[in-house]
Amino acid sequence: MDLAKKVVDKMMSGDAFSQWLGIEVLEVTPISCKLKLKVREEMTNGFKIAHGGITYSLADSCLAFAANADGLQAVSIETSISHTKKVTSSDTLTANSKQINKSSKTALYYITITNQNNQEVAHFKGTVYRTKKKWFPKN
Repeated sequence: MDLAKKVVDKMMSGDAFSQWLGIEVLEVTPISCKLKLKVREEMTNGFKIAHGGITYSLADSCLAFAANADGLQAVSIETSISHTKKVTSSDTLTANSKQINKSSKTALYYITITNQNNQEVAHFKGTVYRTKKKWFPKN
């Protein structure tokens, strides 16, 4: 098993919230991640659209997995999201990360979230702090 998958599998195994969301890991590399989520009725708000926290949480998980997939532990230090299209119950969302910049201490990622019709529904930007701590010290 490659390191990126091993790291994300370990993270997911302890991530009760991502598990509750029903997040599925589609792809992971040392610099990127692709996740999928099916929006459920209990994820909607009083307008019968998905609560903004759902797309935010999907993107935040995508950021975490992408930023840690190289084997070093990283934590977010700044994030933001723009919602561009409403999301409703039964929509299937896909989050794709792109690493924009990486230094020894920080990394910047953009995550685009699309629906089942490949329409962009949200854009997320996240900066992480890269620690020196390895997920698997013997690697």
